[in-house]
Amino acid sequence: MLENPNFLKNKYNLHTAPEVDAAAKRAEKRTGEKVSQDPQARIQNYLDRLEKLIIDPDKKQARRNFGKESRPRALSLLREMVMDEYVRPNKQKMAEGAAAVEERAARTLGMELQYGEEELAQRGEIAVIDLEKSLDNWIAYLSDANEPYPTWFRYYAFRNILNLGDFDKDKKEFVERSKGSTRLFPEIDRGALAYVQERIQAANDPKMLEKLIHAQRTAANNDIPANELLTAEKAKKFSKLSFAKQYAEGISQAGEITPEMRKITDGKWVKYQKGTDPTALWASLQNKGTAWCTKGFATAETQMQGGDFYVYYTLDKHGKSTIPRIAIRMQGENIGEVRGVADGDQNLEGNMAEIAQTKLNEFPNGAAYEKKSQDMKGITKLAKKQEKDEAFTKDELVFLYEINSQIEGFGYQRDPRIKEIRDQRKQKEDAPIVFECNPAEIAWKKEEINEKTKAYVGPLFEGIFQKNIENIYTRFPEGRVEEAEMEIGGKSAEDLARDIKQKKDDQGRNYQIYSNAESMLKNPDFEKQLYENTDVSREQWILKNSEQIKLVRLKVGDLGFTKNPTTDELYAKTGELGLELCPAEVGPNLRLKYAEVFKREQSMNEYLYIAMKQITGSGGSPRVFDVGRDGDGFWLRSRWTSPTDEWSLDDEFVFRLRKPLKP
Repeated sequence: MLENPNFLKNKYNLHTAPEVDAAAKRAEKRTGEKVSQDPQARIQNYLDRLEKLIIDPDKKQARRNFGKESRPRALSLLREMVMDEYVRPNKQKMAEGAAAVEERAARTLGMELQYGEEELAQRGEIAVIDLEKSLDNWIAYLSDANEPYPTWFRYYAFRNILNLGDFDKDKKEFVERSKGSTRLFPEIDRGALAYVQERIQAANDPKMLEKLIHAQRTAANNDIPANELLTAEKAKKFSKLSFAKQYAEGISQAGEITPEMRKITDGKWVKYQKGTDPTALWASLQNKGTAWCTKGFATAETQMQGGDFYVYYTLDKHGKSTIPRIAIRMQGENIGEVRGVADGDQNLEGNMAEIAQTKLNEFPNGAAYEKKSQDMKGITKLAKKQEKDEAFTKDELVFLYEINSQIEGFGYQRDPRIKEIRDQRKQKEDAPIVFECNPAEIAWKKEEINEKTKAYVGPLFEGIFQKNIENIYTRFPEGRVEEAEMEIGGKSAEDLARDIKQKKDDQGRNYQIYSNAESMLKNPDFEKQLYENTDVSREQWILKNSEQIKLVRLKVGDLGFTKNPTTDELYAKTGELGLELCPAEVGPNLRLKYAEVFKREQSMNEYLYIAMKQITGSGGSPRVFDVGRDGDGFWLRSRWTSPTDEWSLDDEFVFRLRKPLKP
């Protein structure tokens, strides 16, 4: 694969950019060798650095949560730089722009709407949050090491989407956005991106051009007119277009799956064998309405080098199996990913879930996808019941509101039907069913709490955890604050590390301890925290009886913060609520006993931080433990945590509930 096409140099004179020069100086300082003055070499050195720090395919960089996934810490720093330049400084301008649009819309309805200073500030906050979420989708996608794009293309796409607004479907073009615009960044069309990549590669790589022309001819059974075939001239012309026009052209090639086609489930699976010519796979996806990046020839070629590729095709109007509905990409012997065509985020359609699971059961790690299939069938069932206005059972509401576990799907984003169903529900009527109590036994304000209260939904306050309320929520259903008990004590650092590494998941994989977490376990300060406030020695502590402690699990936003707090601010706030820092051993113990403590297995892409006194890890950095699960399995990790380090409002923590003072 061509890693560094000349067009980056020709488009931007990238080899002269300050960031490229800075990367060269860093490389020279690190290696002691001069980086060549050749433009290609300088650009490649810069791309190599981006790949190492931002994509981190070997997972060697310090990591932290980015949305629902673990990503390199440098990615979070990049995000902050982009937000500070493109979004946050323009909050006032965005607020005024949004307010002006809403005021004009109100006037057309015969209403007078005017925003005061407070309303404008709130509108500005909303505009910033919306834009941040819009941009986060792009950052997460283009930095995902599992995606098949080369680094040069990730750089090219990200640099350009910062200047694009929404796609105008009527004009078939993108609206240009300014830094102060309230327009969201464009939606991700993975198929269109793959189209852009393959065309640019064809313009710079004669072998790719030859493959594409051959694929076109094969796909059309040699009936395609010569003037419609891709040529070197057409490829060069395409590469010189603006990214906005390239992306728009890619979107126009999508085709569509009609509602009638979606009702059809009869079809067949086709296997495309690893390492074979990707032409047949590529050809079968053209103009069929999928958003799969496999529609790009270069992408299909890359993916088939990693493993077999399976597609389920349903019948078209001629009774032939040609409509792609499910894709299973293998990575070696295991499933790499499963995608559908329900929407642009590649969620699986409800009527395809059972077909997918039957196929997935054939593979070694197919059982890992069973929950996703069951969840998708569950959402499909609820959607049908909602349409018929049928009552939901308690178990169905617990599932819908994700009381015990997150609903998992196959797409890049959450299945949109979850929100659609929830938006139609009356939550104050559903809450008593979920909590198995009378409406009068739910307090929606602090003042409503009495001796009969079984559930409280509202802001946390001092003394809330001493009232013995069964269910505490800051918001229903998203703001669950969970209490649990766990046994600690009686084990050394070596014991804990050994037990974690010997524990296996349902796929037979060992639990993992990342290097920085292991360095914390080996630090004398870890065990010192176990007995430093006692009168016993290390040996006596390890041999002593275990201790039962109470834990409280909550999100940072549940504490009432409206902006990201620092570590010191977070710890101070929870102290006001009767919570305290956990002993250091809570981290490794929780990794071992998660299912026992919370009465359920940890959800995919769930990360739980331990509120604790920081321990120095490798490299001399202060760190706290992080218990998580992702595609690699279950692990104990750690995060760099200085007193001034900021936390996202969605970050989830475990604190220890302070013991009540004896009278």
